[in-house]
Amino acid sequence: ARLGPLALRNRIIKAATFEGATPDALVTDRLVEYHRRPAAGGVGMTTVAYLAVAPEGRTERRQIWMRPEAVPGLRCLTDAVHAEGAAVSAQIGHAGPVADARSNRRPALGPARMLNPLSMRTTRAATEADIARITRAHADAARIAVESGFDAVEIHLGHNYFASAFLSPRLNKRTDRYGGSLAARAEVARGVARAVRAEVGDRIAVLAKLSMEDGVPGGIWLDESIQVARWLQEDGSLDALELTAGSSLLNPMYLFRGDAPVSDFAAVFPQPVRAAVRLLGGRFLRTYPYQEAFLLDSARQFRAELDLPLILLGGITGRDAMDRAMAEGFEFVAMGRALLREPDLIRRIAKDRTTESLCIHCNRCMPTIYSGTRCVLVEPEPEPEPPPEPEPGSPQPRKR
Repeated sequence: ARLGPLALRNRIIKAATFEGATPDALVTDRLVEYHRRPAAGGVGMTTVAYLAVAPEGRTERRQIWMRPEAVPGLRCLTDAVHAEGAAVSAQIGHAGPVADARSNRRPALGPARMLNPLSMRTTRAATEADIARITRAHADAARIAVESGFDAVEIHLGHNYFASAFLSPRLNKRTDRYGGSLAARAEVARGVARAVRAEVGDRIAVLAKLSMEDGVPGGIWLDESIQVARWLQEDGSLDALELTAGSSLLNPMYLFRGDAPVSDFAAVFPQPVRAAVRLLGGRFLRTYPYQEAFLLDSARQFRAELDLPLILLGGITGRDAMDRAMAEGFEFVAMGRALLREPDLIRRIAKDRTTESLCIHCNRCMPTIYSGTRCVLVEPEPEPEPPPEPEPGSPQPRKR
């Protein structure tokens, strides 16, 4: 399949999912293996998440931010993926109001002042100078991605991160040229995409992840996001759009669907946040029933309005859903949780189209985003070593 200047061996993309494998904000062997395994398992392309374009743009300080020091490790990662016959994309973005200012030790930035309910810190309103700097930082990050051997970049325009927060009528109350009308609210997203394309040209593919809807009252809805997608298409900045939904800031489960593991989320936070999550977590972690291809109804409205290649995300776990997406005109599908559970799932489906994913959509992988540990079953837990034998004559441990 063709994706801009890129040739992929198939139409299946490993979606960007939190890895929890960069304790020093640099590539580790574990991160390399995290992406090598789905590459060996048959995907056409894997996506490294989340590569921030600036230090304050990380959701927390252990995430990689794109700088020269990161290049050698990223090059090792891209080489490992290429050796398995797959391509690799770098998801670049700025977390904006979703950033944990407490962890980053830098103010989070958004369209206006607001309280981040997770970090309990106030977001600072970005100045025009901040917007210009962050726009340029996306272009610089894309250049570093090229230097690191990536085949594509995916610009994060979703989930109420920086650009998405400007798109949201609920979050963007500005009265300058970046607020008010949809055209004004879309200028950050369009400006970032234009800057990235101008920097990389046709050397790599340029994708964007765009929220179709925030899933919260007063947030962006389909009619506005379809118009934003039209403008992005007219600008000629992108080779494809990956369609997503939900708000990491206000309603994360709108994207994931399935179980909402409130107790598991509470367990990763210290007190008193833990008690608050147990008491009020159901309001933030709402339950939405899981169904196959659950974003298709919304996404097909984009398909009807756009010529740009589209990537269908959400509930793609087997061959039937893939075929359905292709039949409805989507050029690619993106898979997340199913490949966390089984990195070799694509090779198994290729051998037997009736293969079913073992992922049960329990979403117990999600709390790892806040605990700083990796997502579920990419690598097995080591067997605990047996306790040493006691020295002769020493007291024996009491049995329980």
